[in-house]
Amino acid sequence: MEPQINAHNKEEYPPMHTAEHILNATMVKMFGCPRSRNAHIERKKSKCDYELPACPTEEQVVEIEAKVNELISRCLDVTVEYMPREEAAGIVDLSKLPEDASETLRIVRVGAYDTCACAGSHVSNTSEIGTFKILSHDYENGRWRVRWKVTG
Repeated sequence: MEPQINAHNKEEYPPMHTAEHILNATMVKMFGCPRSRNAHIERKKSKCDYELPACPTEEQVVEIEAKVNELISRCLDVTVEYMPREEAAGIVDLSKLPEDASETLRIVRVGAYDTCACAGSHVSNTSEIGTFKILSHDYENGRWRVRWKVTG
């Protein structure tokens, strides 16, 4: 039986939402920034905002897209486990957790590449995502906004 956790307020499109996890982990690893502070995940296209000291170069944007697609192509399993908040705090950033979050958290892992607390919907393997494509991006006042989609 699954533990009772807070209900999620929106049903995401699993391939897009799982791609967001990979994009977040890629941004953290490449730029040392926090995970997206504002994300809008939809079936047709999505956007994420990252706090960065400068706009990524076009070469870096190409590298981000390539890295996300490389991870998708690895056919990584996406797994879920439940753990007490105190235990989760030792392995994931809980700074975006809502104040009313349950004591038991749902931890989602994309292979060994990404681990985070998440109540959303995901694919079971990255092979179900398709191709990640950055559509556009802009930079203003320390916020880099990237718009993207997955196809296939």
